[in-house]
Amino acid sequence: MSNTTTQALPILDLLALNGTATDSAAFLKQLRHAARDIGFFYLINHGVSPELQKAVQNEARLFFSLPDEEKQKVAMIHSPHFRGYNRAASELTRGKPDWREQFDIGAERPALPVSDARHSWLRLQGPNLWPESLPTLKPTLLQFQREMTAVALKLLRTFAQALELPANSFDNLYGNKPNEHIKLIRYPSQQATEGNQGVGAHKDSGFLSFLLQDQQQGLQVEVSPDNWIDAAPLPGSFVVNIGELLELATNGYLRATVHRVVSPPPGQERQSIAFFLGAQLDAVIPVYALPPELAKHALGPESDPRNPLLRDVGWNYLKGRLRSHPDVAERYYPDVLRNSTELIV
Repeated sequence: MSNTTTQALPILDLLALNGTATDSAAFLKQLRHAARDIGFFYLINHGVSPELQKAVQNEARLFFSLPDEEKQKVAMIHSPHFRGYNRAASELTRGKPDWREQFDIGAERPALPVSDARHSWLRLQGPNLWPESLPTLKPTLLQFQREMTAVALKLLRTFAQALELPANSFDNLYGNKPNEHIKLIRYPSQQATEGNQGVGAHKDSGFLSFLLQDQQQGLQVEVSPDNWIDAAPLPGSFVVNIGELLELATNGYLRATVHRVVSPPPGQERQSIAFFLGAQLDAVIPVYALPPELAKHALGPESDPRNPLLRDVGWNYLKGRLRSHPDVAERYYPDVLRNSTELIV
């Protein structure tokens, strides 16, 4: 049985970067330790207005309140790019269903031609699906995506500085087409599910993840083996965590931490909005040369033998999508399933 403690995540104030040299240096030290020791923290004064946060949360509520037939018009099964709506229990984590309904969008870009099976991951780029009955959803989410990308890139450059690297060290990896992914999520109560797995224990695959929570807690972080802490909602903040790409790039100096969501208690539900910043699909993750005093603390990336890490970004993302959405995989990627079973078993 796992244990849950009352330890709290650190709170980092992004405004400190605009303060004195002492303030900025203190923030870099805080950031480095939070990312190494826990892999999760709260970010406050991030620059995304309360009005936009509330607008996104309201649009999410409106979307999830649509009739099922409207949501099914934008179901992910209609998208080879893994965009759109999924009912609860449609997505799998470690082979088990997650009891959450969700709506996924990525960067609004045209589909790419794919002529070579060696580049099947190019199919991940493409247009989003948008519900015609909720026309305000698209402009609100795309504005949120733009603003979150700006915050994420600022923080990513700050991470480079915290690691005593040039601020632009990661720029070539996300380039001009970073992997920008928003997920609207609604967790029904345990009363309405067949278990308490809102989302199973996992690591995120990109650079950085940001979570906007409502008032209902449920997110838990594994700070040490089988020792979980609650990431309780902190109004106005984002919960930020490190993805596997940063763990890979720093040879395990930065920590991609396992986390999960427990379904709400009977009579309650939970809503959250996640934003993920990742690298360009054609990027290959190098190992950055950290200063010796930092490099000696690098533990090496931790690869789950059931879900091995790949330095080829496109294949790493595609592998995760194929595992999580087997119905979409079978419809649009039968060739990959036949030829690359080692990636998805």
